[in-house]
Amino acid sequence: MSDQPTTPAPAIDNAVEAKPDVPLGEDGKPLSKNEIKKRAKEAEKAAKAAARAEREKEEARLRKEKDDLDLAKQNYGKLPLHQSAERETRERAQLADISKANIGQTIYFRARVTTTRAQGSKMVFLSLRQQSSSIQALMELSKDASDPHQVSKQMLKYAASIPTESIVLVEGVVKAPFEEVRGASVKDAEIVIRKIHTMVEVSATLPMLYADASRSAADYEKEDSQYASVSLATRLNNRVIDLRTDTNLAIFKIQSAVGQCFREFLTKQRFIEIHTPKLQGAATESGASVFKVEYFGGPAFLAQSPQLAKQMCIAGDMERVFEIAPVFRAENSNTHRHLTEFTGLDLEMAFESHYHEVLELLDSLLLYLFKELKTTYAKEVATVRTQFPTEEFLIPEKTVKLHFKEAIAMLREANVKNEDGSELGDYDDLSTANEKKLGALVREKYQTDYFILDKFPLAIRPFYTMPDATDPNYSNSYDFFMRGEEILSGAQRIHDAEFLCQKMREKDVDPDSMKGYVDAFRFGAPPHAGAGFGLERIVQFYLNLGNIRRSSLFPRDPTRLEP
Repeated sequence: MSDQPTTPAPAIDNAVEAKPDVPLGEDGKPLSKNEIKKRAKEAEKAAKAAARAEREKEEARLRKEKDDLDLAKQNYGKLPLHQSAERETRERAQLADISKANIGQTIYFRARVTTTRAQGSKMVFLSLRQQSSSIQALMELSKDASDPHQVSKQMLKYAASIPTESIVLVEGVVKAPFEEVRGASVKDAEIVIRKIHTMVEVSATLPMLYADASRSAADYEKEDSQYASVSLATRLNNRVIDLRTDTNLAIFKIQSAVGQCFREFLTKQRFIEIHTPKLQGAATESGASVFKVEYFGGPAFLAQSPQLAKQMCIAGDMERVFEIAPVFRAENSNTHRHLTEFTGLDLEMAFESHYHEVLELLDSLLLYLFKELKTTYAKEVATVRTQFPTEEFLIPEKTVKLHFKEAIAMLREANVKNEDGSELGDYDDLSTANEKKLGALVREKYQTDYFILDKFPLAIRPFYTMPDATDPNYSNSYDFFMRGEEILSGAQRIHDAEFLCQKMREKDVDPDSMKGYVDAFRFGAPPHAGAGFGLERIVQFYLNLGNIRRSSLFPRDPTRLEP
């Protein structure tokens, strides 16, 4: 055995020595090369996705900034409350004056929005109107920022959302349409809008649409009609909207024309326009159809007509007078031709020899009126007839004038009876139905919708009516008719005080209750006659509207005091 020392053998460690650059898995063991590659690819993919998301987010932010940059924001919007802070000098156009002659011109105007319609995301059409004139307008999205008259997406969205019936202020260029515009009064031009601002926005839900209110009855009666019918009650309850239609604007232009013709004709005939009180101390007419009101602790009455006052003006040597004023009748008549308040066209005239001088003047007045409506107002009449179709109003070369006896004979020949089935008496008053039947007979025989009925029975006329000189059962009184319905009633008046008092007592009217009126004749009054028209009836029957409420601006009847 050797004496040298033995070197001890190194200790053996069974643990695996980890390499510092090899990643470990979740179990603490080094990952395989494949796993390392796989994880590296996933990390690279995630980094790219994050970078792409960040890039897209930034691009979206930039796009939003670009979209939010509204280059047209000064060209649209709601204007502040108009308080006349300053007076604008820029001229505003009237749509009635626009045509193809204005193509290329820039115009500025106020209008009401009838409809708006977006066509895709790049165009909006609007129908704009001023009273009876309407025009098509359009807006198109600007193609780029270089357009000097910018129309943005926001501007298009704003225009498309303007409530119908709102009032807007528009600037635009007149251009030729691709084809004739059918839904507007201006057929050969349209407006390309550059600027649009709302002056007044409708804030309430509309009870009816302008288009529905403008349709004729024939449109609703079609079997395949999808339109919403608008009743007369709905129209009257929302009269402001109803008045905006072309038809109603035309009706009230015609009504205005009737008043103007009445005034112009009579002024040229040396008549004086008067203004009589509507509060009276006694009823104008006999009967109970009078509104009684309190007057400082005592009774007063709303005037049923200016009858007493205009006769007193004749006694005051004014010779020829007329008035256009309200008339009140407390008649509980819910018919197609009665109102409790209407506009009376009244006249009174001293005559020289015979009351027919006055009757003939009245005839000339109405013939003048009919001629004016047929010529000067032909456009308005045609407009009304689009919604209320009717036959032409017939007028003969010479006015038909019938004695009351002749009218009764015509009705009897046609086997017409009273409403109770009894035979027509010589002195019976004509019911509304029999007036219409007489009108039909006269139209058939004489080809006229206008005629005069003279010499009414005295018993059915007011106390101040002069009896006929040869037959006291009849009177010097007359009615004028249009389409078989009465529109005027008149007569020679009693101008002798004692005779007047006698007739008043026969009608149970106390002369002392109307002393001022009776005294006018005690002081001396010339022979005179007159008449009263109903303005609304003339318009109703000339246009054949079917109901007098359509020719009354805000009608008053037994059931209506609003608006």
